[in-house]
Amino acid sequence: MKLFSNHIREKNNTDMINDINNEPVLEKAEAPAPEKVDSSGEMYTCKSCGNEMLLSEMKKALYVCPACGKHDRLSARRRIISLADPGTFRKIKNNIPFRNPLDYPEYAEKISGLKAKTGLDEGILSGVCEIEGYKSVVVVMASEFLMGSMGIAVGEMVTSAFEVAEKMDLPIIIFTASGGARMQEGILSLMQMAKTSAAAKRFSENGGLYVSVLTHPTTGGVSASFATLADITLAEPGALIGFAGPRVIEQTIGQKLPEGFQRAEYLEEHGFVDGIVPRGELRDTLAQILRLHEKRRKTWQK
Repeated sequence: MKLFSNHIREKNNTDMINDINNEPVLEKAEAPAPEKVDSSGEMYTCKSCGNEMLLSEMKKALYVCPACGKHDRLSARRRIISLADPGTFRKIKNNIPFRNPLDYPEYAEKISGLKAKTGLDEGILSGVCEIEGYKSVVVVMASEFLMGSMGIAVGEMVTSAFEVAEKMDLPIIIFTASGGARMQEGILSLMQMAKTSAAAKRFSENGGLYVSVLTHPTTGGVSASFATLADITLAEPGALIGFAGPRVIEQTIGQKLPEGFQRAEYLEEHGFVDGIVPRGELRDTLAQILRLHEKRRKTWQK
């Protein structure tokens, strides 16, 4: 049990670090640094329809192809910039040390490289911000950081975000984008499924509002845990959502799957998703949801 005891939740190494007033410690209110303006004239080609346009224009369109509507992946920082009212985002501080429980070869080097490249501490960005004046805890999984895979640190950061939301009496919005559990951490990564699910349940039982936005891809252990336990579940168009991939399922059951199986539209049709919202409409939609629920929590409105 010694191995597990070193990786079970340690209150001193969580995002939920409290100050002398027993309030969650947040960083100074500011938006993540925007990407530099692209004046290189570099072109972007849509992977779906082949449409070509300036990369700078694609960035302005939040990586949504204007020709076919294909939603490409969006970085965690750009997601926050597109969502939060300017100057209101406050990152939840964390003090979670890196762990390599299996001594996986080159794992530490890979994590260090990704930290330098993305500017993120881990495969998730969490904080408190205002959306059209309504305050909320917002969590964004970063597909650019090991495909948003969930390991010990990510599981802890998700759990802590629920606790911060409860302590501050705020709703929580989580954008999921993940390939599933992080293989480099073995069974300890799978344990995060239970931990994050328990955190979501506690938050719900205490009356908190949880909104999940499933983006491409939301798969594996993340799809089988907190991502699908929300009060309101939204999805971006065309997002792949499921546990195992369609090819694996077809090989297992020996049958051809229906067209569009595991895509957001198929899941909405079968009642698994409450609504599909294009990326450009998410900010207004989320603000409307918060507005409709404001009577439950007066602290939501600034």
